[in-house]
Amino acid sequence: MTTEPSGADRPDTVGAAADSATAGQPEATARPAVGHADEPHTDGLAERLNWLRAGVLGANDGIVSVAAVAVGVAAATSQTGPILTAGLAALVGGAISMALGEYVSVSSQSDTQRALIAKEKAELAEMPQEELAELAAIYEAKGLSPATARQVAVELTEHDALTAHLEAELNIDEDGVVSPWHAALASAVAFTLGAVLPLAAVLLVPEPWRVGATFAVVLVALAGTGWIAAWIGDAPRVRATGRVVVGGALALGATFALGSLLGTTAAG
Repeated sequence: MTTEPSGADRPDTVGAAADSATAGQPEATARPAVGHADEPHTDGLAERLNWLRAGVLGANDGIVSVAAVAVGVAAATSQTGPILTAGLAALVGGAISMALGEYVSVSSQSDTQRALIAKEKAELAEMPQEELAELAAIYEAKGLSPATARQVAVELTEHDALTAHLEAELNIDEDGVVSPWHAALASAVAFTLGAVLPLAAVLLVPEPWRVGATFAVVLVALAGTGWIAAWIGDAPRVRATGRVVVGGALALGATFALGSLLGTTAAG
């Protein structure tokens, strides 16, 4: 399926609509700059912010998951071998699980987006006049007068019919379909980077201070990821950070208590 043709190859119905709608209008002039200097108006900003948010949350999962396992084992035994084995197993298993989950999720989303794009291309090729009327109706429903909505629809169709319909009808971008492989890799890397921090703390700090130091490092790291996630989402920083820190502390406390109980039972 192809995009809306232009010029001599455009269907007569759309060409006539464009000619009648633009008759008597002055030639287009250079488009003035829009927006303020401190407001980003670049394409793909939302997608980049979503990637950043996903990366922060992936790192947060890595911190909590691996730290909880490592602290639980450290509470049961002071030997480095079991702690290292459990920590590495949690890191590898968690990274693979995150990657698989992200791949499946993004694959489903990408398949749906591609199907919608293909459907829209087919409709533009088979019924251009109906699609033009549909686009005009969308802008009329947004508050434009019928004449202005028609003019907007004609000019957008003249410029790029497929993009105009995808944005107005479906709120998607043909070039913005995310690769599931990229998403899976990014998720695995983010989880791994987050997991390395608590694992290093529990392995490098001497045994008497091992658990306490890991608690401190993890809670500070969680405060950082919570603040960044709140900043990205423009949410209240203190409240969001507090939720992440409290949740992480509860997870560490639970696995530490379980490890201490099992360690005491085994020793007895």
